[in-house]
Amino acid sequence: MAAAGAVVLPGGLLTCLLLAVVASGAGEPPISRRSFPEGFIFGTASSSYQYEGGAAEGGRGPSIWDTFTHQHPDKIADRSNGDVASDSYHLYKEDVRIMKDMGMDAYRFSISWTRILPNGSLRGGVNREGIKYYNNLINELLLKGVQPFVTLFHWDSPQALEDKYNGFLSPNIINDYKDYAEICFKEFGDRVKHWITFNEPWTFCSNGYASGLFAPGRCSPWEQGNCSAGDSGREPYTACHHQLLAHAETVRLYKQKYQALQKEKIGITLVSHWFVPFSRSKSNDDAARRALDFMFGWFMDPLIRGEYPLSMRGLVGNRLPRFTKEQSELVKGSFDFIGLNYYTANYADNLPPSNGLNNSYTTDSRANLTGVRNGIPIGPQAASPWLYIYPQGFSELLLYVKENYGNPTIYITENGVDEFNNKTLPLQEALKDDTRIEYYHKHLLSLLSAIRSEHYHTLSFE
Repeated sequence: MAAAGAVVLPGGLLTCLLLAVVASGAGEPPISRRSFPEGFIFGTASSSYQYEGGAAEGGRGPSIWDTFTHQHPDKIADRSNGDVASDSYHLYKEDVRIMKDMGMDAYRFSISWTRILPNGSLRGGVNREGIKYYNNLINELLLKGVQPFVTLFHWDSPQALEDKYNGFLSPNIINDYKDYAEICFKEFGDRVKHWITFNEPWTFCSNGYASGLFAPGRCSPWEQGNCSAGDSGREPYTACHHQLLAHAETVRLYKQKYQALQKEKIGITLVSHWFVPFSRSKSNDDAARRALDFMFGWFMDPLIRGEYPLSMRGLVGNRLPRFTKEQSELVKGSFDFIGLNYYTANYADNLPPSNGLNNSYTTDSRANLTGVRNGIPIGPQAASPWLYIYPQGFSELLLYVKENYGNPTIYITENGVDEFNNKTLPLQEALKDDTRIEYYHKHLLSLLSAIRSEHYHTLSFE
């Protein structure tokens, strides 16, 4: 769940999509809506494959996540899949009612590409049942006074395009994605005022093509995912290169044909951890910066400067695709806002150069990332092994973006924590949500700290 709010900073807009939990911890200041500027929006968020269900209903075609969860249930912690999920395909009215009852002002959801184009491309025809479902959802949100924020791609690319040309490993996907996006602009653009082209390309490419732990489950044979095909040293960079180009081509289309009439905004959502040097040394300072470059700068540098970070170009070499001059100009500045997801932080420890025999994105940054130093975690660990609670990293990351990327317009589109599902707890005890309440409270405080920082001393509010 998430909360959005609008705060004008010098040179940019900071909008936060965080959970609207306002209870305070012991010894900490309370937070309420009044703590934030007028116009701050509280909302919630979901993704289509994790939430909709109805996977084989209403004309929807299979995505790579349908294939992945059914063929590799061992790679899913509880061996579940999205066939039913939260069943929002049938229960969307109840979901919207709950949002309204909770006081949410906005809902960020993703559209399932294969619910619109079952075969992934226009050649397979448009599914009017899918159009109807999203029209009904958008209309229900507006009826209840909830603003729709729409993500066009949240990792569930069409299986048909994976079978046809290996999906995002092929430049052919750029035009097919653009065609899909244009259908959405035409059908929903009169009511949707915030579009997000891609959600977390880093997660999609690093886990889908380097470690092999996410769909489409590709990696080199020595990697953790034990994949049957892939190249962890090249494919993550290729897939994300094509996502950046698809993003930029789609933004150009939108701005040329739709923005003047529909008065909407369009952007892309990135994710980044915060990275703390493992020790006070230049080598570990450099390792932390490289870790940021390989997770965040991988996308932010092209979007701001038109090229990949210098550290990536130097360490990855010819395995990293290059932008042509025309592509560089197309990608640079191709956004009205940047979505930013923050969850956790790691220590970064410098690694010496490897022998280069097993090239992989997972080691290219020459930074050993860990949540534990000298036996002490950087923060309390959540259910996910990678998620350590480190609220101060939130404000550090926001200040880093402002200082290093010209203070672009930012939406905080995700932030959250997970807990173990203890089915033996009595209901009343299970309903106690202290960990999550504390997580959000501290992250909202961190956000306020960034807003009130001396770096923002000239801010005004919207």
